[in-house]
Amino acid sequence: MATLKVPATVPPVADDCEQLRKAFQGWGTNEALIISILGHRDAAQRRAIRRAYAEAHGEELLRSITDEISGDFERAVILWTLDPAERDAVLANEAARKWQPGNRVLVEIACTRTSAQVFAARQAYHERFKRSLEEDIAAHVTGDFRKLLVPLVSTYRYDGPEVNTRLAHSEAKLLHEKIHHKAYSDDEIIRILTTRSKPQLLATFNHYNDAFGHRINKDLKADPKDEYLKTLRAIIRCFSCPDRYFEKVARQAIAGLGTDENALTRVITTRAEVDLKLIKEAYQKRNSVPLERAVAGDTSGDYESMLLALLGQE
Repeated sequence: MATLKVPATVPPVADDCEQLRKAFQGWGTNEALIISILGHRDAAQRRAIRRAYAEAHGEELLRSITDEISGDFERAVILWTLDPAERDAVLANEAARKWQPGNRVLVEIACTRTSAQVFAARQAYHERFKRSLEEDIAAHVTGDFRKLLVPLVSTYRYDGPEVNTRLAHSEAKLLHEKIHHKAYSDDEIIRILTTRSKPQLLATFNHYNDAFGHRINKDLKADPKDEYLKTLRAIIRCFSCPDRYFEKVARQAIAGLGTDENALTRVITTRAEVDLKLIKEAYQKRNSVPLERAVAGDTSGDYESMLLALLGQE
């Protein structure tokens, strides 16, 4: 499901470090060399490169990157080079500090990662920012959004496959009742969405569909412009069909006047080692255009080359 292409024979870490050092030195930066190395190494290999680079050159690799390149290309390379947990911590910090109702980054992190991955991101957040993600959300987010998002990122969900069918039936009925009465921020809705395991939630959503004749998200469209309802729908989509959720984020980032580079970069760098192949398939099905072609048409230069490398283009 990943699109990342790692060479069958990967050079020694020391060789990668030396090649990167050469890319940063001399007259001008060799951006193509940076992409050819970092754009084709997995998380463990990038971690080893960062460690060896710091030991060999007395400087953090990320600092060298920041000193030599800039703009959207820099952001893509930096986010990609970070450990997944560090990357999530950085994205979550940006989302919390600059929070606005239409920002779904915290939902993506909380609902498309495993419990262990969310916990690792929270630990990385502690290490990097010397405070907790929860307290930053509580400080910058208000009202019903804070009531929802703090427990959403705090929970450690059960990751096993077991499902309680009777519970799924009763909670589907409870969700329907609360939604029918427009009690969208009711404690019970928040409790169910922020504590139940993914298999349990999927069973609940499926029973909702069977019992009431339509999907739960249809009932959460009472006001299509309501950002809180959009957030609830995003949570459900991230659990039930993450590939189609991210396809929509990529499509909206590319469509219209101007490109939302931050959103496009986020989707590609966070999913290239996970399910970007499925997202590409969903994009092709929805738009009748390969995602690579859409990206190439809306970006340029080294930024384009980096994204296309992560998309698996040869």
